[in-house]
Amino acid sequence: MILAFLILGMLGLLVLRVPVAFALLLPCLVYVMVSQDISLGVAQQRIVAGLNSFPLLAVPLFIMTGYLCNAAGLADRLFRWLMALLGRVPGSLGYVNVGSSLMFSWMSGAAIADAAALGSVLVPAMRKRGYANGFALGLTGASSMLGPIMPPSIPAIIYAVTAGVSIGALFFAGVLPALVLAAVLCLYVFIYALKHRPEACEEDRSSNVLSATLGAMPVLVTPIIILGGILGGVFTPTEAAAAAVMYVLLLSLVYRSLSLSGLYEVLLQTARTTGSIMLIVSAASLFGWVIAREEGPQRLAEVLLAFTDNPYVFLLLVNVALLLIGMLLEPVAALLILVPVLLPVAHEFGIDPLHLGIVMILNLVIGLLSPPVGLVLYVLASVTGSSIQDVMRGTLPFLIPLAITLLIVTFIPSVSLWLPTFLGM
Repeated sequence: MILAFLILGMLGLLVLRVPVAFALLLPCLVYVMVSQDISLGVAQQRIVAGLNSFPLLAVPLFIMTGYLCNAAGLADRLFRWLMALLGRVPGSLGYVNVGSSLMFSWMSGAAIADAAALGSVLVPAMRKRGYANGFALGLTGASSMLGPIMPPSIPAIIYAVTAGVSIGALFFAGVLPALVLAAVLCLYVFIYALKHRPEACEEDRSSNVLSATLGAMPVLVTPIIILGGILGGVFTPTEAAAAAVMYVLLLSLVYRSLSLSGLYEVLLQTARTTGSIMLIVSAASLFGWVIAREEGPQRLAEVLLAFTDNPYVFLLLVNVALLLIGMLLEPVAALLILVPVLLPVAHEFGIDPLHLGIVMILNLVIGLLSPPVGLVLYVLASVTGSSIQDVMRGTLPFLIPLAITLLIVTFIPSVSLWLPTFLGM
């Protein structure tokens, strides 16, 4: 009954559009006040303990890296480089869309940053060249899903801290799934180009590939600093995040592409985003502690083990549940709530926590393209001037390649586990 009260109370508050952090916190405070053996001091300790984590320092730093890349126009350099390389290819703008998101994902770590940075450039360019508006919007939204999967991923940091696994290992576990998603989207673009034959980008045939490459090369060094430093043992993930911020700031000074007012806006956006995430982290810490105290994971494990002993059936059930949850909660909040519940159950089924992490992240980020939460939908509508209805209609067909990728990652664990194992992580 207590578990039912907690969960139904949280869902009821979410339906009433109470902010996620308070929807998590209020049922827990009621639980603490009616309990005879728990004081409010204990609740305060659990809230503070949820934030007392060195790896969480990487979150605001990677968020700032993404905002800096956007404000300093580094995403535009990647766009011009890819256009110079792929301008002659049929359907080139579609491939450039996917490639730009793939490159930018190495620096942003979030789908919203990707959609905001690239949507305002790519969607108008694709419309101009005869691509259907819905296709341009849908492809931009789907390719932005690479951001939370490819390192440095903000959801990966949250999962790793909550699950007690290596952030570096989880970063590298996301590389192949992100490449699989990019390949599936490129196949979708290829089929579209064969059928619709969009206009070629004539002006890009004369682009100076060498000049564009030299312009983009310093930007492409950023992921080498992040992942190379982690893999080489030079940085911890948190230190790598700080190094990335300093490097991108240095590039902004060299290119003279960031004003003092622009830097102030970046700091303001970083503070706002970090504040909202950390408020959710602290509230979810108390919520997870209460759920664990009431033996929620054990009871879920008993139910699922009575239903099936097949790990693939369990993963299928998890997929269905997470896709529905992702429609209501943004990924960070959902991970903080669900990881303490699902991880012990997954252990009973012999599922690797790195594999579970990538499956959970991929499921939940798909929710960013699904109403009613669907934050990427609203960002795309804002930066492109499209109606939210047009964005929703455009992204709907792209749920198919996303679902194909999800099934591949779910039922072929080596897609997630091969690279960390090869690197000895």
